[in-house]
Amino acid sequence: MHAPIDPAFKATVLEEIKQGMRVVEAAVKYKISDKTIYSWLRAQVDNTGTSNAEVAKLRRENQELKELIGLLTLQKKRSEKNSHHS
Repeated sequence: MHAPIDPAFKATVLEEIKQGMRVVEAAVKYKISDKTIYSWLRAQVDNTGTSNAEVAKLRRENQELKELIGLLTLQKKRSEKNSHHS
């Protein structure tokens, strides 16, 4: 049987994941099983039915999309600027 997990330790791990750290990275950093972390995340579901893991994943994807939109906007402006100078 496993020893009880310190709630402060668990909260620290889950907070890092909420802030964008990947589960695998947290498992290595804190020397715990990724399965353990996933079970903690499954147990933490908000009132919309969305787990913290899903929220973190969506935040990462959202950030990636914002970066892509920024790059595409910049390319478009450069293209427009170059076509006006031609």
